[in-house]
Amino acid sequence: MRSAPMMGNPAPRATRMDQPADHPTLKDIADMAMHQRGLEPDFPGAAQQEARALHPVAVSADASIRDLRSLLWCSIDNDDSHDLDQLSVAQQDANGSVRVLIAIADVDVLVRPGSAIDAHARRNTTSVYTAAGVYPMLPLRLSTDLSSLNEAQDRAALVVEVCVGVDGVAGDGEIYRAWVRNQAQLTYDGVAAWLDGKAAAPARLAAVPGLEDQLRMQERAGQALQEARRRHGALSLSTNEARPVFLDGVLTDLRADVGNRAKDMIAGFMIAANGVSARYLDHKGSPSLRRLLRVPERWDKIVSIAAGLGEALPSSPSALALDSFLGKRRVAAPDNFPELSLSIVKLLGSGEYMMTRPGQAVVGHFGLAVNDYTHSTAPNRRYPDLVTHRLLKAAMVGAAPPLGDPELVELAAHCTLQEDNAAKVERQVRKSAAAVLLEPRIGQCFDGIVTGVSNKGTWVRIVHPIAEGRIVHGFEGLDVADRVRVVLVAVDARRGFIDFKRVN
Repeated sequence: MRSAPMMGNPAPRATRMDQPADHPTLKDIADMAMHQRGLEPDFPGAAQQEARALHPVAVSADASIRDLRSLLWCSIDNDDSHDLDQLSVAQQDANGSVRVLIAIADVDVLVRPGSAIDAHARRNTTSVYTAAGVYPMLPLRLSTDLSSLNEAQDRAALVVEVCVGVDGVAGDGEIYRAWVRNQAQLTYDGVAAWLDGKAAAPARLAAVPGLEDQLRMQERAGQALQEARRRHGALSLSTNEARPVFLDGVLTDLRADVGNRAKDMIAGFMIAANGVSARYLDHKGSPSLRRLLRVPERWDKIVSIAAGLGEALPSSPSALALDSFLGKRRVAAPDNFPELSLSIVKLLGSGEYMMTRPGQAVVGHFGLAVNDYTHSTAPNRRYPDLVTHRLLKAAMVGAAPPLGDPELVELAAHCTLQEDNAAKVERQVRKSAAAVLLEPRIGQCFDGIVTGVSNKGTWVRIVHPIAEGRIVHGFEGLDVADRVRVVLVAVDARRGFIDFKRVN
């Protein structure tokens, strides 16, 4: 499962490897990796020309589009994100439930099917976030400006209403088009510190009357959603993915991107909104691109990991039992929980897209413990979300789906493939960045955890800096989740190779 995007804008242009001039920069390496994986690193000239010709979408008097600009909408995202896909606001219902409204950027009003911009987005299918910078799916004029839900800007959106009951269960909800206005652009870290009582309210939050109470209502709804998902077996994982750190444009570290309450809240809203979107299309008789995660093939290894920690899991895969085990380990060994989470994520496998027809039995998402799930909340960053918006818009007015079943089947396979390619590019460039950082430390020893074992090699992850490399000597008998002591023996930044030797 890919993590949420680390950055929403390109890394500093001065990013370099501090190596001789004949050595490639990280940007060179990233460009080559994109080409090798069938991804376009640059926008075609026609797409750039289209982007330059676009203008902001003006608010219209169309009665079918609701005017919700007066609500206390706010965005919460990474500190360096500029491609804002979602806003949220909550309303208290008389029966005790909370109605959460999630506004999602209506990218489709600007990116038309058949355009050069759409063709590029359809080829790559996703923004690619690397340690050398971001390769956005859409030109920055759109993703960080015209189609971004920026503060103090009137924007077109699709709004997904999620009714969160007192038991935390999300109902089917409602979907409609609306005009929205972001009242405050906030960050995960700033909101989380305030919610935890560790800091005062961020300046933008404090400046908007009523927004503090509004966010506390959202957080209560988010906690209720999270608790309900946990009761159904949603997995509580914390992998602490590597996030590049720059100083004056130079890569200086790869640090853990740690979760917090604000991230959990927004993630919960997105999961609920994606569920509402999937069920809405089903009820309207429309096909959909579902996002699924199959039952893990290596459940036996997960059972073995649990047994090694004194816990028993059933012989057949059970998300509920696995989450119960994870919850116990989070409390018993919090410092080791990210490493355990990483091992479980590796064994769960990758998600995929699938075209489904209304009423068709679906595989569901094992990690989220949901049956109805699509991707609809990040159309600036993911092409499947843009496709889902087009399906939703057609369903709203009773029109035929804009894409036929054969095309949706092909798109599902293509998006799955390109998402996997994007993840490989991100991993390859992250390894090159780690190789640069580790080159002065050849000969030093590190504690690590085995993250992969195949006929191609045995892989280990260290945490200072966060880096993954191959064990070239002493790997015999190792398996995923084994702890191991290794010494760094060689690096190759160009190829992203980091080689370790096991220390007995």
